[in-house]
Amino acid sequence: MSETNHKTVAGLSGEILEATGANTLTCYQCGKCSAGCPLSAEMDYPPSYLMRMLQTGLPELEEKVLRSFTIWVCLTCETCYSRCPMSIDIPKIMDFLREKSMREKKTNSKAKDIIAFHKAFLKSIEKTGRLYEIGMLGAYKTDTLHLLQDITLAPKAFAKGKLHIFPEIIKGRKSIVSIFSKTIQKKKQ
Repeated sequence: MSETNHKTVAGLSGEILEATGANTLTCYQCGKCSAGCPLSAEMDYPPSYLMRMLQTGLPELEEKVLRSFTIWVCLTCETCYSRCPMSIDIPKIMDFLREKSMREKKTNSKAKDIIAFHKAFLKSIEKTGRLYEIGMLGAYKTDTLHLLQDITLAPKAFAKGKLHIFPEIIKGRKSIVSIFSKTIQKKKQ
């Protein structure tokens, strides 16, 4: 896509195109993304609806997109992407919308547990360079107050060697910290 075309796409669709290279305007509403999505029944707007809302460029619909539950319940499994005849990277769009929604404090209230998990997961990666399950679960449970949920699973997981008391710190962790720092700086620009 030429730079001229990037400039002609306005609104949230333009931001998405600029940040991800995914052009929402090329969607012709075939519905294959929604038909194949394993969680479309859980979404407030299936992927094809979300794409159409973005295409309109209407601020009120863009606001609904950023406040939707859809962007949080999406698994980014890429089923939609693999089925799309226009090769629109909807998972990449969903990632962008999640980050923008959080940055603008427009997250859906039903997604609070998903967001808590998202933050706990990323914090674990940032601190150790890889997933530290007990640390992540502790942060998630503290944030959501689901302290006793799934408590009976912990001893079984520990016995099978799935949970480790101490985190494994990877070599080159400074590179991971650098990635997080660069991402945070880029968001502020």
